[in-house]
Amino acid sequence: MELPLVVGVDGSDGSLTAVDWAVDEAARHGLPVRLVYASLWERYEGGVPSDGPGRPSERVMAEHVVASAAERARRRNPEVKVSAEVVPEDAVSALLDEGRNASFLVTGSRGRGELAGLLLGSVGLAVASRAHGPVVVVRGDKAALAGTHERILLGAGEPATGGEAVRFAFREAEARGCTLDVVRAWRCPAHESADDPHLAQDPAHRHEQRASELLDRLLEEAVLDHPGVRLRTVTVEGPARRVLLNRSAAADLLIVGAQRRKGHIGLQLGRVAHTLLHHADCPVAIVPQQA
Repeated sequence: MELPLVVGVDGSDGSLTAVDWAVDEAARHGLPVRLVYASLWERYEGGVPSDGPGRPSERVMAEHVVASAAERARRRNPEVKVSAEVVPEDAVSALLDEGRNASFLVTGSRGRGELAGLLLGSVGLAVASRAHGPVVVVRGDKAALAGTHERILLGAGEPATGGEAVRFAFREAEARGCTLDVVRAWRCPAHESADDPHLAQDPAHRHEQRASELLDRLLEEAVLDHPGVRLRTVTVEGPARRVLLNRSAAADLLIVGAQRRKGHIGLQLGRVAHTLLHHADCPVAIVPQQA
């Protein structure tokens, strides 16, 4: 059985945008959608009867949110199978649990009740930082959300830590029938000088060549497995955060890997992924690689 796309909903504009994006994505992959509203209403209102006039107001609101979101999803694409549930847990724990039986998790960029100036909500950040499977944080402009760029972008990491992100990117490009741009950023340390007599070649050229070789190694297997994907690769000098942010304006989805370390508690996101989740001009997929 195909695992669903699990979407965290809370009635906010961000979560409704995430529902729309997830339904479109599910249609591409032939997957069902599962909508989840997480609430601790039982803890705070557990003494109130669960039905009748005294039914908990938070429960009533939660059921209304998931019902409205489910109706929205079915209207957007009646062929996508949709289910919905209210889960009596905190949002982060609920989504992390749901993610263990999901193709991937989808969240909005900011939830209900969070500060208007916040670039990324606390739930989205925590889930993207800790989930064992891929997480897509839906953000960006209308063109990216509609997929009109017909291009997805993969920020290429190290071969040892980026394999899952590469496989995710190729599957996505294949499902969308779009171009896959793979970018490897590189930098030449300032202390390396072309005037150093011990260096046989220009340091910048050496770093660029190494970046290109790493890119080839990283993509080798996926290229053979997905020969129909239109692939463009490039190595670019500069900080990876800046390089990928600049290119996100022309992408429908930006994909980066993240390493998960066993036994490590708390947020497990590097600076690149953290920056992209807050500032990218398109949805961002964080794809973990288990250590």
